[in-house]
Amino acid sequence: MTIAHTKESLQFAKFFDHTLLKPEATAAQIETLCLEARQNLFYTVCVNAGWIPLASSLLKGTDVLPITVVGFPLGATLTRAKALEAEEAIKVGAREIDMVLNVGWLKSGRANDCEKDIRDVVKASGQASVKVILETSLLDTEEIALASRLSEAAGAAFIKTSTGFGSRGASRDDILTMRSSVSPKMLIKASGGLRTLDAVETMIAAGASRVGSSSSVQILRDWAQKNGVAL
Repeated sequence: MTIAHTKESLQFAKFFDHTLLKPEATAAQIETLCLEARQNLFYTVCVNAGWIPLASSLLKGTDVLPITVVGFPLGATLTRAKALEAEEAIKVGAREIDMVLNVGWLKSGRANDCEKDIRDVVKASGQASVKVILETSLLDTEEIALASRLSEAAGAAFIKTSTGFGSRGASRDDILTMRSSVSPKMLIKASGGLRTLDAVETMIAAGASRVGSSSSVQILRDWAQKNGVAL
């Protein structure tokens, strides 16, 4: 049963990409993830591409979008492989694509190749929004800023902090650097290690417009308790 949201709680719930990207995730866990997203009216469910057909069928007829990752989690594969991965995922129901930046290329001064890598995935994704995962734990401040600018120039809709598989997840400083490096129309997703309400509110205050978390349900409950809202 869908919970009875207030206007404010629904607005908060829509920040979330409810996420399960563990390689050992089972069909039963994906089903639970989708049920939780439907009940709580999260913006999306983010799963590995092999689970997109299942997630798409479970979310059919709802406002919750099934989304997936590309070049995940290293980002170091061929550009054409990333583009094909995005194209195939969309064919089976993905509505947004979260692609991983080729960090090695960026650090090698291959900015043009990084931009083309992103641009080709954006093109292959058609009308689906593309987020570029920077993996900020591997980048210094100047590299985060450069990767953010390249992502915008290549036509991505979002820049995103982390895969959740790096040495750390999102930080407030990451978000502030990203926000100051791109135009106001560019959106930011915070992800990686966001398991508490305080952490999520910090990311939103810094400029994140989407949050990826596997703890979305508990965070929403904690928000409701903090704000005196019965869900």
